[in-house]
Amino acid sequence: MRATPSPAPSDTIALQLDQISKHYGEVRALDDISFELRRGEFLTMLGPSGSGKTTSLRVIAGFVEPTSGRLTIDGRDMTGVAPQKRNIGMMFQDYALFPHMSVVENVAYPLEVRGLSRADRRKRAMEMLEIVGLAHCATRYPKQMSGGQQQRVALARALVFRPDIVLLDEPMAALDKKLRSQMQIEIMHITRQVGATVVSVTHDQEEALVMSDRIAIFKDGRLAQIGTPQDLYRQPNSAFVADFIGEANLLRGQLRQDGADLVLEGPGWQARLPAASAPAIPAGAAPCLVLRPERIGLAEAGSGPNTAQGVIEEKIYLGVEYRLLVRLPDGVVVQLRSRDVARLADLPVGSPITLGWAPEDIVLIPG
Repeated sequence: MRATPSPAPSDTIALQLDQISKHYGEVRALDDISFELRRGEFLTMLGPSGSGKTTSLRVIAGFVEPTSGRLTIDGRDMTGVAPQKRNIGMMFQDYALFPHMSVVENVAYPLEVRGLSRADRRKRAMEMLEIVGLAHCATRYPKQMSGGQQQRVALARALVFRPDIVLLDEPMAALDKKLRSQMQIEIMHITRQVGATVVSVTHDQEEALVMSDRIAIFKDGRLAQIGTPQDLYRQPNSAFVADFIGEANLLRGQLRQDGADLVLEGPGWQARLPAASAPAIPAGAAPCLVLRPERIGLAEAGSGPNTAQGVIEEKIYLGVEYRLLVRLPDGVVVQLRSRDVARLADLPVGSPITLGWAPEDIVLIPG
């Protein structure tokens, strides 16, 4: 099965959370969460355990009543509306398939609940099974299906009644790494083919980067940042976001202005970038330099700013590249990935090394 991606999400707002909060006594599980989701968009809520992402999903589903705030779906106020009246499809971690029903019966079940005739139920269920590539398995039972196949059956069931919103709760949690990678692409294609509006929850950053139009990063019940995967990776607004999305080196140092440039420096390293391209740094802030491992290369000693001096602490061969851990004079360890395999092959662990990067690869975070 190979689905054809649909056009980009529309400008119509399908879902809106407006200052949603949820308190359990003194605990603020959600604190003033606001964002919008366009029709046809795939949004992933990402964050560590206890950050608020699952509570947000449950608020959208109607399983949790917010303490304050307003939730709308297609412009209709759904705050306080029962889950079964929200026209929301949901795919659970364990898939929750009925073991005594065949695959086609499982997929058709939401249509039975909605009162469609047997003929219409089977027709729509088979159409959806065709989309997910499982029409040939219609008469099988869940126990006769692999984990990936069960996942697609659960997705077909969540989509078959054409819900306004589809919610995915840790959809890859039960799969091994290889199958997880395969199913990320399959689910992304299937949901785009049918034009579904999706909100997914995961703790897996790779899954979020692969599947999402936008990602909402949660921390301590608050929305830390929301944006496209590219925006979050290239322009994180905090050290937390930079460290949570992808791999990042975070260096803190002393900041000074030198003419039209800002210079951030620490023991053995210096970064220089045009002041005009840097964010405003509040007085008393402790600015942070973010460098992605793949943007760091080898440089010559004494070659100037945007370099760091260190010692190779670990060297890992990955075929087309080396992964290096380099310890700077103050003990901070910097990670880089370099494809300069021939040059690095001759440098043993313990060798001094000079690292370098381009000014445009610097991300400066105010604090």
